[in-house]
Amino acid sequence: MRTHISRLKTYPFEESSLSDNQRKYGYTGNLEEAKRLEAQNKSLVNRFGEAANAKNFDAIRDLLTPDFVRHCQATPDVIVKNREQFLEYLKADAAVFPDSRQTLEHIVAEGDMVAFWVKYEGTQEGQMGPFPPSHKRMQIDVGGVFRIRDGRLAELWVIWNNLATLAQLGHFPPPPMTQQ
Repeated sequence: MRTHISRLKTYPFEESSLSDNQRKYGYTGNLEEAKRLEAQNKSLVNRFGEAANAKNFDAIRDLLTPDFVRHCQATPDVIVKNREQFLEYLKADAAVFPDSRQTLEHIVAEGDMVAFWVKYEGTQEGQMGPFPPSHKRMQIDVGGVFRIRDGRLAELWVIWNNLATLAQLGHFPPPPMTQQ
């Protein structure tokens, strides 16, 4: 039996409860190893943010597992079940917001999970679903959690406020209905 370190408390756990990522990096339950693993995972998420800002899709591809999955309540119709679908999504976002930039505000890691909070900003220059280009700039908060596996990003849960986005871009409230 080993010990899991969480917020300076120790909890016993079985070796079998270690994640694949923890096993890969040799995590055995001591605080120094936990800090090392979490620092590596935060660095990986930082590299993703840098590559996304640079629109370096080849670099992003190298950071993702082939079976990468994205979960997002803000875009329920956008299905991402693998790395290529996620890259397609990022390229489409870059076409809508070609000057988009993410600024990391907060990052927290525990085990194989990394939580982040970023400011996302950009100017809508392309069609966004049913909304035509507004040429307006928006800035929103985006929060999420990455799961790391084998030194790569394997899964993402992400959320933002769509209503704030649409309002800043001039798409909400919708224009009044005209009677015909």
